Amino acid sequence: MSDNLEAFFSAVAKALGADSVNRSEETIRRYAENTMAGGDVRPSGVVYPRSTSDVQTCVQLANQYKAPLYPISTGYNIGLGSRSAARQGQVILDLGYRMNRILEIDDKLAYAVVEPGVSYQALYDELVRRGNKLMLDVTSGPPQGGMIGNALDKGAGYTPYFDHFGFSCGLEIVLGNGAILRTGDGALNSETLANWHTSKYSFGPILDGLFAQSNYGIVTRMGVWLLPRPPVVRSFHFAFPEDDDLEQVIDLCRPLKMSNFVPSLFRVSNDLYLCGSEGESPDYRISKGKTSIPDEARRALREKHGLGAWNVSGAFYGPSTAALEPMVQRVREHFGQSGKARYIDHADAAAIPPLQVAINAFAGIPSLGELGLLKWRPGGGNLWFLPGTPMDGKIANDFQRICRGVYEQYGMDYTVMNVCGPRFARGLHVITFNREDADERARADACYRKMSEEVARRGVFVGRAPIQYHDFHMGQAMPAYRDACHSVKTALDPNGIIAPGRYGIG
Repeated sequence: MSDNLEAFFSAVAKALGADSVNRSEETIRRYAENTMAGGDVRPSGVVYPRSTSDVQTCVQLANQYKAPLYPISTGYNIGLGSRSAARQGQVILDLGYRMNRILEIDDKLAYAVVEPGVSYQALYDELVRRGNKLMLDVTSGPPQGGMIGNALDKGAGYTPYFDHFGFSCGLEIVLGNGAILRTGDGALNSETLANWHTSKYSFGPILDGLFAQSNYGIVTRMGVWLLPRPPVVRSFHFAFPEDDDLEQVIDLCRPLKMSNFVPSLFRVSNDLYLCGSEGESPDYRISKGKTSIPDEARRALREKHGLGAWNVSGAFYGPSTAALEPMVQRVREHFGQSGKARYIDHADAAAIPPLQVAINAFAGIPSLGELGLLKWRPGGGNLWFLPGTPMDGKIANDFQRICRGVYEQYGMDYTVMNVCGPRFARGLHVITFNREDADERARADACYRKMSEEVARRGVFVGRAPIQYHDFHMGQAMPAYRDACHSVKTALDPNGIIAPGRYGIG
């Protein structure tokens, strides 16, 4: 460890207390862990601030001693990096460990204000305790995931408030130069702020977006808009029998979202995305992980769980089941035009565990269900590949053929959910692999890179990425974009002390 880092840790311990620094070998190993193919990333130590003021002190000391900080919220972005830093030897600034307060819940205006350590489960539990009158949008990932961390990484859910960054309002940020910035109406130079978490677009430039997927500052507070909880959430589901039915599925979903007749997003999941959460691949021990699961084994899984090659889920919200029934019937008639869709109603879906996960997501209830995908293959390896496609059935089907082919080329199991809006669908591709097997690690990495190159060749970029590929993806961007990102970094973090390398910046 460099003399500068030694001096930094000593200065932090003096300023914030000895219990604010942890450099034990056990802690370093724990924060190094991730599910990526590139291996663990060891930090030099961990710092636990208690407040925005503490974060500001850490940033000021980091500037003084040239110590690279890597801020995290709760560290549960599994498949994208977990707690790992961008580079070896960075200092983990664990915001979530002590900065985990729900600062405010406004029942009248339906918003909450949270610190980085507030998880989906924590806010859900508090809303239930207060009478369950308000509903948050959740991911289908770990309930312990941090709300601020997910929003800043452009994470999303499935209800009408699916866009977690879009439905945030009012940030508090410690910039790389140590200054504190408030966005939205919080930018008013006043101690009294009536609209900080209700008005996103106030006077002057909209700066909030600079802090989504960047390393320009450290967000210590965020407003989150909530939905009034409807009396009834009624889901609907359709199973389609063949892989190439995706073309019809997308073209059927598009008009229902374009008109916003269906208020939720559509979850369009393939067989392995749903069945894969229910246990280990039945073929893995036979093939020793060298080849993709065969079609006959996939068909057997579909029959066992009552699912299709593609499975469509959506939801309506309303005052009663009777009021929603005509809307469900209209959707049934619409999908029935295909001649292939098998309808699964809300009650039957609740008895199928992977579809119950979808119901929970539409109802704003955190769920552990999809974490089962980590066990599809042994060894704990997991990467998420997150490109998108226009809501055009032919294009979407072409993309699934391309990506399915790449998975098969490298002996991986094609596992994907398309989350569909009116014009665009995000493809959540899961690469599950045995991280303890060197050959499988190499194939998983090659699979990820090959798919990235193939979709980029056809004009598609990723929306989020595992941290080990941030430099790779920034290298795919146009030079002017890269230059602009680096120029902003220089302006707001002149010594480059906040997460250098994250998102390929600095």
